[in-house]
Parts: sequence; C-alpha cells; structure tokens
Amino acid sequence: MKNLQNMKKSVQKGFTLIELMIVVAIIGILAAVALPAYKTYADKAKFTEVVLSATAAKTAVDLCIQTGKGGLVSSTTPATMLLEAAKCETIPDVTGWSQSGMVTSVKISGTTLVGPYLVTVIPAVQGSFDATHTYVLTATVGNGTAVWNHSGGCVAAGYC
Repeated sequence: MKNLQNMKKSVQKGFTLIELMIVVAIIGILAAVALPAYKTYADKAKFTEVVLSATAAKTAVDLCIQTGKGGLVSSTTPATMLLEAAKCETIPDVTGWSQSGMVTSVKISGTTLVGPYLVTVIPAVQGSFDATHTYVLTATVGNGTAVWNHSGGCVAAGYC
C-alpha cells in the first residue's frame, strides 16, 4: 500500500526543461521561415501601387491606338490625361501618380501608330524599393489593338 502512495506522489506535474527547450526551438525555426516570407509578401503588396499607376498611361495608349491617331496625349496630370487622349501627341514624365509617394514618375515613349509603346514606372526610394525596381509595360501594336507585356527590374526582384 505504501508503494502505491509513493507512486502517486511522484506523478509529474508540468513540463521538463528539455520539453520546453524543444518547443522554443520549433517556434524559432518556424519564425525564421515565416518572417522572410511575410516580408516578401508585404513588399509585393506595396508594389501593387507602382503597377496600378501604369494603368492610366496604358489606357491612354490604348485609346490612341484604337482611335488611329498615333502618338500620345500631352497632359501632365493623371486626372486630365484620359480626357486629352484624342490629341495623341506626346506626354512628358509625370509626377504625382501616387498619393503615398510610391511612384517617382511615369514615362511613356512611342509616338507612331505602329508602336511599340513603352510605359515605364519608376518607384520612389522607399523601404526595399529603389529606382532599379522599374515596372515597364511594352505594347506591341497589331490590327488596331495593343498586346501588353511587362518587364523591368521588378521582375528579377519578384515584385511584379
């Protein structure tokens, strides 16, 4: 009977030091894998603003190609660029495309109806981004429409 009582007293309560160390090691390994993946995910999410800033310029180029006017608009602000698409002249580098300051400029090149047109977005130096992480859209013109492909430094960095 005494042996049974002694056995009850020696029942373990809580975790041993080695068990706690194993749990801490597992959490450390998971954190080491998850944090870089999260940072990449957050950078891609921020870079979407750079990609979206090219859409107004891309639309203006599409309008010029579809209307058969050739060239590009002469507006210097994103708000009026689409309204002037019928002019289809040239557009200078444009600033102010991003309210959060993620974009330094959007440049459009290509002034003939046959193209190719280039829309180059240069991101602002901010966090992980610098001017080498450009986003470039290239339009190949055929039958009055444009086929767009993207390239630039953002592809190698994995942002776009």
